[in-house]
Amino acid sequence: MIVRRKHVLWFTTAVLFFSFGPLQAQVEQTPDTARTNVNCKRCMWITGGLMGAGLVGTMVALDQAWYADYDRSAFHTFNDGDEWLQMDKAGHLFSAYTLGAWGDKLFQRCGTDRRTSLWVGGTVGLVFLTGVEILDGTSAEWGFSWWDMAANVAGTGLYIGQELGWKEQRLRLKFSAHHTEYAAMRPDLLGSGNIERYLKDYNGQTIWLSGSPQAFSRNSRLPEWLAIAVGYGAEGMVTASPPTGADDLGSDIPRYRQFFLSPDIDLTRIRTRSKAIRTALFVLNSIKVPMPTLEYRSTGEWVGHWLYF
Repeated sequence: MIVRRKHVLWFTTAVLFFSFGPLQAQVEQTPDTARTNVNCKRCMWITGGLMGAGLVGTMVALDQAWYADYDRSAFHTFNDGDEWLQMDKAGHLFSAYTLGAWGDKLFQRCGTDRRTSLWVGGTVGLVFLTGVEILDGTSAEWGFSWWDMAANVAGTGLYIGQELGWKEQRLRLKFSAHHTEYAAMRPDLLGSGNIERYLKDYNGQTIWLSGSPQAFSRNSRLPEWLAIAVGYGAEGMVTASPPTGADDLGSDIPRYRQFFLSPDIDLTRIRTRSKAIRTALFVLNSIKVPMPTLEYRSTGEWVGHWLYF
């Protein structure tokens, strides 16, 4: 699966997000119900139009900037389930979840009914990532991945399912990354600059599932913002699939999975009256707060980190 396109997704979603203003803003409420409904519909059309234009524009730019350099083919699928120790699939899971959460909040600001904002905004990530998969499917270099689509659906389902069942997000997907030594071995694939290495080097990335115990127990003595996070990562990867030859790049590097346990902070559960601060906390909550962390490696090793990111 393409690694280089990931940074396009992050910067695009950030621009789309901030272009709509504070998420907590609401349509101006007036005694005139008809006027309120008109304002709501207008906001929905504007938000949906801008979001749609942004996503379509991103797809066109991505097609010209990346896929145009490779031969086209008839639509086809391929099996990439063994690549990157499934870290790319974890990335799809996180991306679909996060884009859905942002899309839902953007439509909520219009004062739309809950079902509309959830099903329209909450599926933004699935729609966008499906478009990317279709581009993959028409490229001779890659193909449409059912594994990627499964991760996209799972990420969207995690967000929408919690809203339908609990009316809130008790479990959140988060992301963290740090630089590793492997990028220097494949800078074209794993990144050459500081930002690129964070976005393209799967060896340094961790996808976290973070939940607040208070949200499940309703124990008033537990801080609402205190969370426990479990993470998944992998290292030793300088190629997508395991090397097959003794002289292949990375054949002497052991590939292993990583499982993490760490405290976390749910920034959205920090109470504040400021709409701007609530918006900032909502956006930043997609990033795992660095904390002391216990790591287990599939090689059988246990490693402790005073501060892991």
